[in-house]
Amino acid sequence: MNWDWEKLQEQQRRQRGPGQGPPDLGDIADKFKSLKGLRLPPGRILALIVAALWILSGIYIVEPDEIGVVQRFGAFDRTAGSGPHYHIPFPVESVTTPKVTRIQRMEFGFRTVGRQGDSQAATRPVPEESLMLTGDENIVDVQFTVQFVIKEPVDYLFNVADPVGAVRGSAEAAMREVMGKSKIDAALTSGKDEIQVQTRDLMQDILDRYKAGIKVVAVQMQYVHPPSEVIEAFKDVASAREDKSRFINEADAYRNDILPKARGQAAVITNEAEAYRESVVRKAQGETSRFLAVLTEYNKARDVTRQRLYLETMQRVLGNPATEKLVLTDKALERAVPYLPLPALEPKTAPEGVKKP
Repeated sequence: MNWDWEKLQEQQRRQRGPGQGPPDLGDIADKFKSLKGLRLPPGRILALIVAALWILSGIYIVEPDEIGVVQRFGAFDRTAGSGPHYHIPFPVESVTTPKVTRIQRMEFGFRTVGRQGDSQAATRPVPEESLMLTGDENIVDVQFTVQFVIKEPVDYLFNVADPVGAVRGSAEAAMREVMGKSKIDAALTSGKDEIQVQTRDLMQDILDRYKAGIKVVAVQMQYVHPPSEVIEAFKDVASAREDKSRFINEADAYRNDILPKARGQAAVITNEAEAYRESVVRKAQGETSRFLAVLTEYNKARDVTRQRLYLETMQRVLGNPATEKLVLTDKALERAVPYLPLPALEPKTAPEGVKKP
């Protein structure tokens, strides 16, 4: 059965009348039919797509560790913080997002072969960077690293054509200057910390004068040693220096052990001598005082004093039990010959071969 849809739609419109009820599907179909006849040229559609993509290309996102630097026709215009932003698309404006919080590391005198931080990574020496002349005219092989961050992103991008090259050149120049003022013994032993600090400060001063917008975080000396041709001789010198220090320490220990003992013995002898001197002086002073007192009494009564001294002397002599005594009366003295103490004169031991009677 064939339906004439156009006649049926016209009959329905007449029955409803104008403004009665919603439009039917036929009206909607008629409108789509009218739009179906509207056609754009393919070139205009492509242009619209390109324009939409060009407008959308102005959307950019700044990460938390970045700063967005917007340039308009190549000149600096503004900065943008972290988050989504929009700029006029290229070629009017462009955006650079340097990482301002990431610490960058640069190697001098060697290169790491493989991933940095890997325990299995090997290193390759670069002698043209590491060999330097010290202040005492010795050659030393210095391998060191430099850590830096971007301090001012605008200065970092626009003031120096090659910021990384500026860091490398300033670091090598600063290290060579500091090593040229230092002695090799300080570079090999206890002077490394001071050399690192001086190199960092000199690097920062050079970069600030160029307004490079870079902050030097640290300079670390990785490996410092003499050239391979003379390293054995330096080892011998170091061993001799260690022996010297050991001998000095042993001598100091021996001195610290002997000197207190000697000082103690000297103090004992000095004290004994002082005591002896004091004793002798006091005794002499006492005897002098006693003699003067006796002399005073003797001058007052010479006969009595003479008799008293005689009696005291006889008492001291006769009172000694070791003294042999012989008492004679006056009558015996008149008849006796002079007494000779013969027993005291006899030898206590007989001569060899002579028998004692």
